Amino acid sequence: MTRLKQILGQTVAPGAPALAPTAALVLALALALVLVPAPWQPARAEPSGRAAGLPAPAMPPAGAGQTRARQERLDRLFAELAQPDQPDWQRIEDQIWAEWSHSGSDSMDLLLERGLEAIDQGNYDAAIEHLSALVDHAPDFAEGWNARATAYYRAGLYGPSVSDIAHVLELNPRHFGALMGLGAILNELGYKKDALKAFRAAQRLHPHSTDIKTAIERLESELGRNL
Repeated sequence: MTRLKQILGQTVAPGAPALAPTAALVLALALALVLVPAPWQPARAEPSGRAAGLPAPAMPPAGAGQTRARQERLDRLFAELAQPDQPDWQRIEDQIWAEWSHSGSDSMDLLLERGLEAIDQGNYDAAIEHLSALVDHAPDFAEGWNARATAYYRAGLYGPSVSDIAHVLELNPRHFGALMGLGAILNELGYKKDALKAFRAAQRLHPHSTDIKTAIERLESELGRNL
């Protein structure tokens, strides 16, 4: 528990918002957020800036028609992804990621692209800077939080990463990528039973992912099948 408290007490770079959660938040995420509701219902949009206490975003919200059309596309894609023996699951997964990655603003999409490029280059400080600007201006864009959670994770800042994952799952409960990230962090912190719950929740959303399957099989082997 001492090491867990140290990790959760990590802070981000000077000038960036301090988002380190408490140990209770980690356990709550493992025991509650990973239990994805079924059937899924879209998360209620919070007023701009409410989730993070930030100013109103410069990005205007998508129109009701555009939002509804995107949700219908995602509903169709997830229904296709759920089909047993789905031969095109990788194409469907790519389409889901593409839908998630569009904020509705070219400038916000550019910040996301720059952040992801910095992550790929291993420049995590730059990635966090770009993605912090993104979540500051577009706090209702789940993929901005998810990308920054990835940057924090790669930088070894597990506390801020888990805090951002909480935002992702609040905005997008079907985000299997965020659930996988949560599982990975909990596993590395030694919370293997809770990590298994996170990966199983991700698998309910994406039953064909080989990465999820491998993680589950490894944890079940370590913990025993009767979990």
